[in-house]
Amino acid sequence: MFADERRQRILDLVRSNGAVSLRELSRVVGSSEVTVRRDLRLLEAQGLLDRRHGGAVSTGGRGHEPTYSEKSVVAAREKEAIGALAAALVDEGDAICIGAGTTTQAFVRHLVGFGELTVMTNSVLVAQVLARSRTVEVAMTGGTLRGSIYALVGSVAERALQGVRVRRVFLSGNGLTVERGLSTPNLSVAAVDQALVDAADEVVVLADSTKIGVETMAQTVPVDRIDHLVTSDRTPAAVLREFAALDIQVRVAVTEDEKGL
Repeated sequence: MFADERRQRILDLVRSNGAVSLRELSRVVGSSEVTVRRDLRLLEAQGLLDRRHGGAVSTGGRGHEPTYSEKSVVAAREKEAIGALAAALVDEGDAICIGAGTTTQAFVRHLVGFGELTVMTNSVLVAQVLARSRTVEVAMTGGTLRGSIYALVGSVAERALQGVRVRRVFLSGNGLTVERGLSTPNLSVAAVDQALVDAADEVVVLADSTKIGVETMAQTVPVDRIDHLVTSDRTPAAVLREFAALDIQVRVAVTEDEKGL
């Protein structure tokens, strides 16, 4: 059983039973308690369940939106590697859109020393990082601040993107599957992400391995609208092949620990 399949099975068991012991989870998925405990930590960090001594209990599930603080400690090395690789998809003189998220924040750190570039974003954190660059022009959508993730949402943000046309949009999210594409737990966040997608010729999804195989409530990008996927070498090869078979250009970043750093 691949890691994403195992985690989905664990999540399904917890949701259907309300609470499941570590020993039972280990038995059902056929993995060691050490492995299952690691999976529970990842799932808890995504806000999909709550760990308890000796097991896990159900929480808000697909509608729960992890905060920036919660997400920033998950897969940090992967996000940094993904951000560096994704920067190769930006050319000097480009006009691009960038969505909110800890992965897109890691991505824009690699654009600070870039040449001339125009960026439109609804992310306060993305704008804050790019404010240090003298050659990147930043436009913000405006809107209502969703403080948990430092994103501007609502009708003002959506209207600001009407009539905008850029080469590429760079998005992250809370879940990505071959069947459903990219998703997020919050409808207002999803609506702005969809407006960002509508403004772009191509869609680039940045997703670390903890997001692969996860579904949350609101779809933001259907899989047939994704042009590029930038992920890490911790994503199972079989899943990468499934995305590639859909004519998605898959780019795999090598994480720092794999480089021996």
